[in-house]
Amino acid sequence: MSTPYLATSLPEHQVAELHRLMTEEIKEVAVFFMDTDGIITVWNRAAEEMKGYTAQDAIGSHLSLLYTDEENERGWAHHNLKEAKANGFYREEAWRKRKDGSLFWARIALTALRDHAGVHIGFSKVTVDLTEHKRLERCVKEREQTRRILRTANAGTWTWHPDTGQVEVCANFLGLLGHPNQDATMPFEQWLEFVAPADRSLMAEKLASAHAAGPGSPLVMETRMCARDGNCRWFYVHADWYRETPDDPYVLSGVNVDIQELRTASEELRQAVDKLREADARKDEFLAMLAHELRNPLAPIRSAAELLKIARLEDAQVRKTSQIIARQVDHMTSLVDDLLDVSRVTRGLVTLEKEPLDIDDIVTDALEQVRPLVQSRHQHLAVALSADAAAVHADKKRMVQVVGNLLNNAAKYTPENGHLLLKTEVGENEVVLSIIDDGIGMEPELAGRVFDLFTQAARTPDRSSGGLGLGLALVKSLVELHGGTVSCASQGLGKGSCFSVRLPLLAADAKAKAKAQQPGSGLQASKPLRVMIVDDNEDAAQMLAMFLEASGHQVLVEYGARRALERARIEPPDVYLLDIGLPEIDGNELAQRIRAQPETANGVLIAVTGYGQEHDRKAALAAGFRHHLVKPVDPAKLVALLSGMGTWR
Repeated sequence: MSTPYLATSLPEHQVAELHRLMTEEIKEVAVFFMDTDGIITVWNRAAEEMKGYTAQDAIGSHLSLLYTDEENERGWAHHNLKEAKANGFYREEAWRKRKDGSLFWARIALTALRDHAGVHIGFSKVTVDLTEHKRLERCVKEREQTRRILRTANAGTWTWHPDTGQVEVCANFLGLLGHPNQDATMPFEQWLEFVAPADRSLMAEKLASAHAAGPGSPLVMETRMCARDGNCRWFYVHADWYRETPDDPYVLSGVNVDIQELRTASEELRQAVDKLREADARKDEFLAMLAHELRNPLAPIRSAAELLKIARLEDAQVRKTSQIIARQVDHMTSLVDDLLDVSRVTRGLVTLEKEPLDIDDIVTDALEQVRPLVQSRHQHLAVALSADAAAVHADKKRMVQVVGNLLNNAAKYTPENGHLLLKTEVGENEVVLSIIDDGIGMEPELAGRVFDLFTQAARTPDRSSGGLGLGLALVKSLVELHGGTVSCASQGLGKGSCFSVRLPLLAADAKAKAKAQQPGSGLQASKPLRVMIVDDNEDAAQMLAMFLEASGHQVLVEYGARRALERARIEPPDVYLLDIGLPEIDGNELAQRIRAQPETANGVLIAVTGYGQEHDRKAALAAGFRHHLVKPVDPAKLVALLSGMGTWR
């Protein structure tokens, strides 16, 4: 056996022991020895090749020569020698520095040497270069981490080798498309078949262009790729050219990210934005329409007021002027009522008073409301009611409103001498009420959203049909509150429309009973009453007082709550008509104070107010009011209400 290469400054009598430790088989393992202070005394050829230091560089230097600057700042070499001396050995894996400054991953075994008497005589150190193993380990970890990232991102990678025509596909790419989840290599033509047929030619064209352009020309696009079951999903594709070494051919490596949910959400968001824009446009149109509709009745009212002020009119002229004012006020009241109704219904503030009702009774009341409009337009209205009994659980007032709105809508959009048909059909579980006309009809797009708020068909500037476009939105909300549905159909412009309401049936034998109560129509009270009006709007108070006095009542008028309380103690009224929105003391508190005074406690309290919400009505009743009337009050109804006061007190 030949003597291994050995550079040493030890005495010759120690060489034999070193020969035993350092055999010529040790070729890739750095072995060297140090004295008790850590000064290198022996340095083999493998150490020189591994660390870059010659024997002349190493021998006589401290172990810290082989440590990084950071480790030397921490005194790591001295620490390791101390650990080895105390425990007999010290082992670690760490980065070590070569002479040229490069690092390598080393497995180190540092052993304390002792003689036969146990005296510490130095150290041996064995170092194995594990850099390639470390790189492989890191590569494996990075690959697994990449797989996890791809799985999380619903993505997959592929690499196209144009020189061979092969495509490497990662397992996650295939898994996303429902294929076996394992890496694969396939011909380019086979890989292209993953792309949806409609997008395949574009993908091939993009790849050919990227190949022709070469490095620096990434491929970026969105395409559909088909799964094994035939379903296609959208993917975002991004690929770049690269090569391992300057001698290798370029390959195109890409990643495909599943963006189906993102595209779906994006499309839904786009549609939502479009709907918001449409709704905003309809809102603007509605506000313009509202201004127009409110100005229309104000014009004749203003003219009538001026006429009454400047001219001495005959009784017939006064009556005609009065009728014009009343008619226009009724129109404005109807507009405001529509607005309030829609607001209450859409916010869920409407409480239905349901009872068993015969659908025929609902139709009869609705027909009575619409008949004047139909007659004025010389239209032909046919009614075809089912012979089968049809009872529904409904709020009669609201369902009459639904049918009346649909009939009014049909009449307004049907020319003079046109035809309307109202029919009912009774099924096993529901009754269907349909209103069919041969009027102007509508485009299918409008039929699909005709029940949306503020939607209205295009009109000419004369606005001959009137209205605010709220009626059908109100119909839909009220029908749904009754557990039913409403739909619209039209064959197109000029071909009429059909509106159908479907309501769940009660038992066939649950015949509804009408409980209509007709208010009195006389304008003269059966007994004159002393009525106090309290309203800070002087014009409103004076006009109402004049009307009641003309009806035979004695009227006291006050414009403030405190003055009203004082006067009421002196002249106790039979009835109080109180505005709610009074300054200082509102109408509800005034009502409570009236109830608290012995002199005024027995009077009947009636709220006459512009606050018409349901919670306003409840607050008024809780304060002691017996009735809650919303301005503008119908004078005839008020007189009818007062006519029964004698029996109430």
